[in-house]
Amino acid sequence: MGISLISLLAEEGYDFYFLNQEEDSEEEPKLKYERLANGVTEILQKDAASCMTVHDKFLALGTHFGKVFLLDVQGNVTQKFEISSVKINQISLDESGEHVGICSEDGKVQVFGLYTREGFHENFDCPIKVVALHPQFTRSNYKQFVTGGTKLLLYERNWLNRWKTSVLHEGEGVITNIHWRANLIAWANNVGVKIYDISTKQRITNVLRDNVSLRPDMYPCSLCWKDNTTLIVGWGTSIKICAVKERNPTEMRDLPSRYVEIVSAFETEFFISGLAPLADQLVTLFFVKENSDQMEEEFRARPRLDIIQPLPESCEEISSDALTVRNFQDNECRDYRLEHSEGESLFYIISPKDIVVAKERDQDDHIDWLLEKKKYEEALMAAEISFKNIKRHEVQKIGMAYINHLVEKGDYDSAARKCQKVLGKNMDLWENEVYRFKTIGQLKAISQYLPRGDLRLRPAIYEMILHEFLKTDYEGFATLIREWPGELYNNMAIVQAVIDHLKKDPTNRTLLTTLAELYTYDQRYDRALEIYLRLRHKDVYQLIHKHNLFSSIEDKIVLLMDFDKEKAVDMLLDNEDKISTDRVVEELGDRPELLHVYLHKLFKRDHHKGQKYHERQIGLYAEYDRPNLLPFLRDSTHCPLEKALEICQQRNFVEETVFLLSRMGNCRRALQMIMEELGDVDKAIEFAKEQDDAELWEDLISYSIDKPPFITGLLNNIGTHVDPILLIHRIKEGMEIPNLRDSLVKILQDYNLQILLREGCKKILVADSLSLLQKMHRTQMRGVRVDEENICESCHATILPSDMAKPFSVVVFHCRHMFHKECLPSPGTIHGVQFCNICSAKRRGPGSGILEMKK
Repeated sequence: MGISLISLLAEEGYDFYFLNQEEDSEEEPKLKYERLANGVTEILQKDAASCMTVHDKFLALGTHFGKVFLLDVQGNVTQKFEISSVKINQISLDESGEHVGICSEDGKVQVFGLYTREGFHENFDCPIKVVALHPQFTRSNYKQFVTGGTKLLLYERNWLNRWKTSVLHEGEGVITNIHWRANLIAWANNVGVKIYDISTKQRITNVLRDNVSLRPDMYPCSLCWKDNTTLIVGWGTSIKICAVKERNPTEMRDLPSRYVEIVSAFETEFFISGLAPLADQLVTLFFVKENSDQMEEEFRARPRLDIIQPLPESCEEISSDALTVRNFQDNECRDYRLEHSEGESLFYIISPKDIVVAKERDQDDHIDWLLEKKKYEEALMAAEISFKNIKRHEVQKIGMAYINHLVEKGDYDSAARKCQKVLGKNMDLWENEVYRFKTIGQLKAISQYLPRGDLRLRPAIYEMILHEFLKTDYEGFATLIREWPGELYNNMAIVQAVIDHLKKDPTNRTLLTTLAELYTYDQRYDRALEIYLRLRHKDVYQLIHKHNLFSSIEDKIVLLMDFDKEKAVDMLLDNEDKISTDRVVEELGDRPELLHVYLHKLFKRDHHKGQKYHERQIGLYAEYDRPNLLPFLRDSTHCPLEKALEICQQRNFVEETVFLLSRMGNCRRALQMIMEELGDVDKAIEFAKEQDDAELWEDLISYSIDKPPFITGLLNNIGTHVDPILLIHRIKEGMEIPNLRDSLVKILQDYNLQILLREGCKKILVADSLSLLQKMHRTQMRGVRVDEENICESCHATILPSDMAKPFSVVVFHCRHMFHKECLPSPGTIHGVQFCNICSAKRRGPGSGILEMKK
């Protein structure tokens, strides 16, 4: 059978741990494995492992021949103890790793310090299966340990340095497992699992065994603490997760202060040989029995190490690995143990002739697996994320493998794109890749990803790629010239190559444009400008602006205007200091339609800059842009009106002529043209309103009196400017006037509206006057403060006498001027009314106050 071959290979030292996984499986393993070798190999060749305990600093291995070996994490022997001549059943270490407890099949129990050798040594008359030290055994007040045979015994050192023994439990068969965590001791016997609280000296639970049909000595109970209050129990095919909780004080009575709640319980497919926590998951070591294909009897298969996610009533398998350990076909369920190191998530699978270490796969393992599966993109991303722990050349090595893979697939663009990330600053690797892409005819693929910043390749590399494009792809060549800085290559060599190609195709627009760009890089702007103008290229204006080429375009203004009038004019007007208006007008003299565009925009920007060309512009507007002629005539203050009138009359431009006539003062003639030539009564009325001249209104009425439509227009509009009665009296009897009734109604409504407005204004005025009078009255009714600082405005002495006991009289006006009564002049003309002399004098004029005072 295949089993014997696997066993033979395992005996020879070959490691086969994942034989249950398909090579093409897409699921990544969670753990990796290695055999604990060095000193362990020699020990297990002569002896067999019976138990092992793991500490963060070292390992302690017990054998069937009664020896205990202390090992480093690589399996090298550091110490050896001859304990017994029979099997070591259990080794226990405290948290510090300074004390060890050992028990053997012949009843020996030893507890001693690894550095002191002082401790407890006792021989019992029955096998002692387990021993467990208090986790804090190093501390003097925690010198406690328990042993398990047919009884569970607690040993405590008292103040006389003697060991006191207490029986914690007996009578339920042999105790096969003990685990001590903080103040809680968990142990298993033939009936079930108990937990004892050492701090309250109370037993708090009894978890019964489920698989009662299985022999407890062949399928022993597995225990492990996940934390200080969570115990995991595995027995046969059953797993229970037990949480130790505090009982509510009101419910205690005679009950223990703590109780246990089973938070998860489920069955497994195989027999449990060991348990260990892994975050919120479980690592389980299974003993497997399978039926042979050829025979009906069962045989022992390779043990399995599974990671499972516990659920309340079931579990979810996360990963499963079948382990090929030496002599696995000879082992029973009780021959396997699973120990773990909490600090490093290391898991030790112990069997009589083999010890295998399982550890969580790290980032390096993840990357190796991705590479093995040819998932190069993910491997590269993972390597970059863990760059702190991976050397740059290792990342590059991964990246190069990815690039090679893409090239082999024919995905040249992706391969070239990855070069940016992978090759980085290594110019030698870059050049090698470029030549490789040249060999396979894919220079175009890598061209857009080449270094072009501070780090650059040799110019020959870039020139080689440009020549390649120039042979086969003019557009691609032009793109590279635009994107690559001109310093990357020898510009003159590329210019000459382009010129050579233009000899074969002299009108090729792409090549000409690219040549202009090359000339620009080489600062030969005149040649570039010549090509751009020849091509009428949109970048010509940007080139002129950027490199200040205005002196080169003075004789090319017409060409620029023909190409794009708007851009050309804007450029010329923005740079009047470089190309004067006179120069532009001179160049455009033979092209009046272009000259008009330029002068029109100049006038829009500033009505005064081109004033000497305003006379010329009249004809240009009349010829090419009549809609803007009238606005120009209105806004220009430098336009000769007689010349404008002459041109407008020659061309019969009525509206413009009317405007010019009115501006020149000939309003009656202007009004006549509106009425006779335009026949527009509304415009005539509007014109009369603007001029606000009674004679114009008279002319308008006289002209309209025999034209009913004009009369209707006047009736509707002149009500606020001319008395409508004057118009109505002049209308001939019997004349039929359209909409006369509506016009008369409108006149009456306008009149009523005027009356209402006047009455409204009157009410507002009266109300405002009354409000102001009341405000003045309130102000004048207020008291006025008089103190020692005030003076008489006539004699300029203090207004208050020094002796306040004597009678005195003071007169205070509303204007705040104060006088002694005797200092006041005689009253005015109105009997009993006295006015302030100072304020009265201000109203009458200079000097009057002095005369008044003299009176």
